[in-house]
Amino acid sequence: MNAIVITIGDEILLGQILDTNSRYIAEHLTAIGVEVKEMLTVGDKQDEIYGTVDYAMGEAELVVVTGGLGPTKDDMTKKVLAEYFGSKLIVNAQAMEWLEELLKGRGIALNENNKGQAILPDNCRILRNEKGTACGMWFEKGWKSLISLPGVPFEMEHLLENTVIPELKRRYPNLQLEYRMLKVYDIPESELAERLEKWEEALPEGLGLAYLPSPGLVKLRLTAKGKAVAKLDAYSSTLKAELAGLHYVEGEEETVEKQFGEICLRKGVSVATAESCTGGYIAHLITSVPGSSAYFKGCVVAYANEVKEKILGVGAADIETWGAVSESVVRQMAEGVKQLMRVDYAVATSGVAGPDGGTTEKPVGTVWIAVATPQKTIARKFVFSFTRERNIAKAAVKALELLIENIK
Repeated sequence: MNAIVITIGDEILLGQILDTNSRYIAEHLTAIGVEVKEMLTVGDKQDEIYGTVDYAMGEAELVVVTGGLGPTKDDMTKKVLAEYFGSKLIVNAQAMEWLEELLKGRGIALNENNKGQAILPDNCRILRNEKGTACGMWFEKGWKSLISLPGVPFEMEHLLENTVIPELKRRYPNLQLEYRMLKVYDIPESELAERLEKWEEALPEGLGLAYLPSPGLVKLRLTAKGKAVAKLDAYSSTLKAELAGLHYVEGEEETVEKQFGEICLRKGVSVATAESCTGGYIAHLITSVPGSSAYFKGCVVAYANEVKEKILGVGAADIETWGAVSESVVRQMAEGVKQLMRVDYAVATSGVAGPDGGTTEKPVGTVWIAVATPQKTIARKFVFSFTRERNIAKAAVKALELLIENIK
């Protein structure tokens, strides 16, 4: 089964709000085996909504619409769908009961605008919205379905999870679509694609590989449809064989910071960070993992040279001679925070994040990273990109990778 998701609202097209509904709907449809082929956004104009719905119904077996069900005049979805499906808008007694019960529980008086929420098409299944006043609607046209949901995210999510998904699973028990995710670190997307080109060309029908680049990593999604689902694990194993020698983790939720945390807990070690160019981002990643207080002791954001000298014990002469972005300075930062926090391991960063500050010898993207261990201190130099955000993200991920390598 394939689907198209439509979001309705001028506020989305104007960039006033972020459309999180489409992603949420697509994620949940994919999880039960529905292939989302398109996501469309349209404003609050009756003719545009009608045309978009007509297009989607012609292209997909399932259409999920979100938005435009409110009580104000600019909410056109209900009126358009009634016209498209040849419905009459009538007061739905059951919906009125639900509405009265909801408003009474909130201490809100029923007014004419609210009453309008119970005026619904007469030829669709009404979906109770326990979180708000706008009911969902399930239309049928031949063998195709259109489901209209509220645009308020928490109302839409509740209806989708508790009504729509269970009903789709009941109606279509044989849907099959599964995928496996690998996150590959420290390799450009183009280089990775070239490495996997022959393997990818040999994939049988029903299997496909997608590349999803992010700062510091590339996600590989291997998807199987229909009968090819039975081959998914076997081909996932051969894909991992193709990645031999690269640093990768399995699973959608398996981040490098989570992997780092698991290693720290397993080894029973403590860690601290001293950060200049990353500005505390390594500490942010570490503490985003629940339970990180068991191994993470703290961070010194030594952005100014004065902090490097007075707090971390970096020699002023070394900064003067070699510059803040240097092996000598970053080694002393790592050793200084290790001693200060009394931890087993420490990592330090100093670099030129950009967009300014680069030189011929130290261009934007140059970052020194040092790791202090119980036995030694190692330091490595990297040159990432010209974009500040990407440099910070890549340096933080690389710092965690270096910690992992040395803790292991």
